[in-house]
Amino acid sequence: MLPLVTHPEYSYPFPGEHRFPMEKFGLLLSHLQDKGIATPANTFRPGRARPALLRQAHCPEYVSAFINGTLSARALRRIGLPFSEGLVRRTLLAPTGTLLTAQLALKHGIACHLAGGTHHAHYDYGAGFCVINDLAVTARALLASNRVRRLLIFDCDVHQGDGTAAILADEPRAYTCSIHCEKNFPVRKHNSDLDIGLERGLADDAYLGTVRRTLGQCLEAVQPDLVLYDAGVDVYAGDPLGLLAVSEGAIAERERLVIRQCRQAGVPVATVIGGGYDDDRQALARRHALVIEQAWRLLQQA
Repeated sequence: MLPLVTHPEYSYPFPGEHRFPMEKFGLLLSHLQDKGIATPANTFRPGRARPALLRQAHCPEYVSAFINGTLSARALRRIGLPFSEGLVRRTLLAPTGTLLTAQLALKHGIACHLAGGTHHAHYDYGAGFCVINDLAVTARALLASNRVRRLLIFDCDVHQGDGTAAILADEPRAYTCSIHCEKNFPVRKHNSDLDIGLERGLADDAYLGTVRRTLGQCLEAVQPDLVLYDAGVDVYAGDPLGLLAVSEGAIAERERLVIRQCRQAGVPVATVIGGGYDDDRQALARRHALVIEQAWRLLQQA
């Protein structure tokens, strides 16, 4: 079984002209249902995160201000999403979604979250469409509960995982690796345990070689009990916020090689979808589905 984690409130009523494609989460689930990959038997729904969980990775005052709707106009502009009750609801669901995905991966070997990857959220502020850092929350929670001894966050979103790196900088048991376009958002990078900054316009072969080598290096050096894999598809050549030249076929190959390398190393892997900003929302949903489809195929072949 391939466990999938999602929630109907991941896609809520949202301005259609906004750069952030809020509807992609629902479209992704529909696509996977149409292909027979997502069924009632393998689909799990997270509950609302309690503030105590979020405070393991975030400032209590920031968490309270967001939940209560008292963040300043400046703080909301930095996040880049219009404030609403729908935003609060989905923001409190997504971190527990990633945590649930990680728990299912530890049990089944692999699990996929149909959201997550909000890696620009910092300890006391949000940025870049990210309010709460689901990767950092999940890492802190798993380590605090002794579910894992060491974990690897392998981030292949086109933008550097600055918030994840900053929040977990003092946690030696969580190893952060970011492979991203160097001359892209955020302007100010934070040091991950390993950063691979790619030049603009990098294409398929060089990109895949970098991913393969870097993951192998990380698995050998870290010996993690779990990999949290941020499978951002904004590396796609047509993504308006990407600046790389990676084809859709190469993204599918990336997903296959990451999952395969983790499985060959005997390490459970939990995937999140990360960034993707194509104005063709259906095409974007299909692109995000690639990581789930590759996981599904590898399990069928096992």
